[in-house]
Amino acid sequence: MSALYAPLQSEALLHISGPDTLTFLQGQTTCDTRKLSASGALPGAYCNIQGRVVCDFLLLQLEEEHYALRLKADTLEKAAATFGKYIVFSKAELDSDNHDWALFGCWGESVADALRALDLTLPAERYQATSGDGWMVVQMDDAGQQFEVYINQREHPARQDALGTALAEGSEAQWQILQMRAGIGRVEGPNVEELLPQMLNYDLTGHVSFNKGCYTGQEIVARLHYRGKAKRRMYLGELAVGTGIQAGASLFNKGSEQSVGIVVNAAEQDGRGLCLVSATEKGVAQGLRLASSEGSTIDLLALPYPVDAADPAKPHTD
Repeated sequence: MSALYAPLQSEALLHISGPDTLTFLQGQTTCDTRKLSASGALPGAYCNIQGRVVCDFLLLQLEEEHYALRLKADTLEKAAATFGKYIVFSKAELDSDNHDWALFGCWGESVADALRALDLTLPAERYQATSGDGWMVVQMDDAGQQFEVYINQREHPARQDALGTALAEGSEAQWQILQMRAGIGRVEGPNVEELLPQMLNYDLTGHVSFNKGCYTGQEIVARLHYRGKAKRRMYLGELAVGTGIQAGASLFNKGSEQSVGIVVNAAEQDGRGLCLVSATEKGVAQGLRLASSEGSTIDLLALPYPVDAADPAKPHTD
């Protein structure tokens, strides 16, 4: 039985507070903020006017009229600057310098029992949340074996110490691989404003509401959903380690110098590299290679949900 934790150093919180916060976010982001409560979290994305994703996030209510967007740390500055252009018209304030809250990934077969032993009440479904004085827990899977734990380390440092005592220390890469295997793509710095939500499968993972009304970039995202087909979709792949695979790296087919996609996320485990890639259906069918037409081959694996293209775990024929 295992119970592991890791500080999520690559993540950051963009705090937003004030009575107009949810109304402001409703008009800016892809998720329906009317569904947010203290007992739940919402995955979503923020797009530019061309529909390209500036950042993905998990929206949380930390306290009354105090919310936070959990996003990749290397997108925080861009997200804060872009939100900041419009929030001046609302009774809400951004704070990208609040580092009071620490974020941990916690996982394993016995992680629920370990967290309960710390007097933390746990949610029962994916994206449900529980909270108390200086802490919040969000369930990140259906089986109840993956949780994000938020702790106000400035006011409650003992809770953070207790977490490290009750759970064995894992690595952030291990946590990232769990999220990749779940088919949850994250926007990292090199891919800011490069991809439409459909290219990250956000229309399949619950990041986009198609009945909430207008938001920035909505016209392009909705038109593609109702009238078109995404030129690229996201897939799960693996390859030999030591290749230096990183987010934003280009993908090619053998013998072709035209890029057919990019790496979304990547991490290493057990002698292999795991990655999420966004690529064209034709490019997938012809076999993906990293960085050049003669680069390392990426072997595609099945995602836990279907995409528009054929199952990438099955062999393709012309």
